[in-house]
Amino acid sequence: MNRSEFSLPIQSTAGHCPAGEKTGNRMISQGKIPVISCEGSCIRGEISRIAANMLAKQEGYGRGCHGEMLSVPRSAMAKWAGQAKKIVVIDGCFLHCHGRMMAGAYRDDQLAVFDALSVYKQYTDIMDIDDVPEAERKRAAHLVFQEVLKTMEQGGPTPAEGPMCGRAAKGCCGG
Repeated sequence: MNRSEFSLPIQSTAGHCPAGEKTGNRMISQGKIPVISCEGSCIRGEISRIAANMLAKQEGYGRGCHGEMLSVPRSAMAKWAGQAKKIVVIDGCFLHCHGRMMAGAYRDDQLAVFDALSVYKQYTDIMDIDDVPEAERKRAAHLVFQEVLKTMEQGGPTPAEGPMCGRAAKGCCGG
């Protein structure tokens, strides 16, 4: 194992989420692009989550469950992601937690990873979601949504643009 990598054992489950099965199968049949986001508890995770929900309402996209995609490999949700030509990942910040996890599970050419923070460039010293008024959260998320949608409409970021930073909307990695 590379020193820059680590693994976490994940206990297997025979369980399936009924909503995830229904949604995953429907998204496969409709050929939609899975959209997942940072689900971190801080304001940056909240903004990326709101932006992902906005994108998932657009034609051709659907909201995916990263938990199921990564930890229930025989689920319809994981099958949907595995078959998808693209998977949009909206990370909350330059740490790219979800992008890095998804990179270990899916092909590089499938992933379109975006750094939400690099778009709105605020709230870097705030943790609590409630410290940012709802209208401001929605405004920042809308900016992220617009940038991701525009990039995807232009063919999306390409693996040739680089490992994580090259796939992010507007200069990631804190820049």
